[in-house]
Amino acid sequence: MGQRQPRVTADEIIRVLKALGFEKIDQSGSHQKWKHPLTGRQTIVAYHSGEIIRPKTFKRILEGAGLMVDDFIRIKMKI
Repeated sequence: MGQRQPRVTADEIIRVLKALGFEKIDQSGSHQKWKHPLTGRQTIVAYHSGEIIRPKTFKRILEGAGLMVDDFIRIKMKI
Protein backbone atom coordinates (compact mmCIF):
# COMPACT_ATOMS: atom_id res chain seq x y z
CA MET A 1 0.00 0.00 0.00
CA GLY A 2 1.45 3.35 -1.02
CA GLN A 3 2.11 6.15 1.39
CA ARG A 4 0.26 9.41 1.38
CA GLN A 5 1.99 12.15 -0.59
CA PRO A 6 4.27 14.20 1.63
CA ARG A 7 4.19 17.99 1.61
CA VAL A 8 7.52 18.98 0.09
CA THR A 9 9.27 22.01 -1.36
CA ALA A 10 11.11 22.23 -4.67
CA ASP A 11 14.41 22.26 -2.73
CA GLU A 12 13.58 18.85 -1.20
CA ILE A 13 12.61 17.42 -4.59
CA ILE A 14 15.82 18.73 -6.17
CA ARG A 15 17.94 17.17 -3.38
CA VAL A 16 16.36 13.76 -4.13
CA LEU A 17 16.80 14.19 -7.90
CA LYS A 18 20.48 15.09 -7.41
CA ALA A 19 20.96 12.08 -5.12
CA LEU A 20 19.61 9.89 -7.94
CA GLY A 21 22.02 11.43 -10.45
CA PHE A 22 19.69 13.84 -12.25
CA GLU A 23 21.29 16.97 -13.68
CA LYS A 24 19.71 20.37 -14.36
CA ILE A 25 19.85 20.84 -18.12
CA ASP A 26 17.68 23.90 -18.68
CA GLN A 27 15.61 26.57 -17.00
CA SER A 28 12.83 28.77 -18.32
CA GLY A 29 11.62 31.25 -15.74
CA SER A 30 10.83 29.27 -12.59
CA HIS A 31 10.70 25.93 -14.41
CA GLN A 32 13.83 23.79 -14.19
CA LYS A 33 14.33 20.79 -16.47
CA TRP A 34 16.16 17.85 -14.86
CA LYS A 35 17.44 14.86 -16.82
CA HIS A 36 19.10 11.61 -15.81
CA PRO A 37 22.20 11.02 -17.97
CA LEU A 38 21.87 7.21 -18.03
CA THR A 39 18.12 6.59 -18.24
CA GLY A 40 17.23 9.68 -20.27
CA ARG A 41 14.25 10.32 -17.97
CA GLN A 42 13.45 13.95 -17.48
CA THR A 43 11.13 15.99 -15.33
CA ILE A 44 10.23 19.63 -14.82
CA VAL A 45 10.39 21.20 -11.35
CA ALA A 46 8.56 24.48 -10.75
CA TYR A 47 11.00 26.25 -8.45
CA HIS A 48 9.52 28.68 -5.94
CA SER A 49 11.81 28.77 -2.91
CA GLY A 50 10.13 27.64 0.30
CA GLU A 51 6.70 27.01 -1.22
CA ILE A 52 5.02 23.63 -0.84
CA ILE A 53 4.58 21.86 -4.19
CA ARG A 54 0.94 21.09 -5.01
CA PRO A 55 0.00 17.38 -4.95
CA LYS A 56 -0.74 17.09 -8.70
CA THR A 57 2.50 18.88 -9.56
CA PHE A 58 4.43 16.61 -7.19
CA LYS A 59 2.86 13.55 -8.81
CA ARG A 60 3.86 14.74 -12.31
CA ILE A 61 7.44 15.39 -11.17
CA LEU A 62 7.68 11.88 -9.72
CA GLU A 63 6.19 10.31 -12.86
CA GLY A 64 8.74 12.09 -15.04
CA ALA A 65 11.55 10.90 -12.78
CA GLY A 66 10.19 7.34 -12.71
CA LEU A 67 9.61 7.37 -8.95
CA MET A 68 6.83 6.20 -6.67
CA VAL A 69 5.97 8.18 -3.52
CA ASP A 70 7.46 5.39 -1.37
CA ASP A 71 10.76 5.58 -3.30
CA PHE A 72 10.87 9.36 -2.88
CA ILE A 73 10.28 9.16 0.87
CA ARG A 74 12.89 6.40 1.33
CA ILE A 75 15.54 8.37 -0.59
CA LYS A 76 14.66 11.64 1.18
CA MET A 77 15.14 9.95 4.58
CA LYS A 78 18.66 8.77 3.58
CA ILE A 79 20.00 12.13 2.44
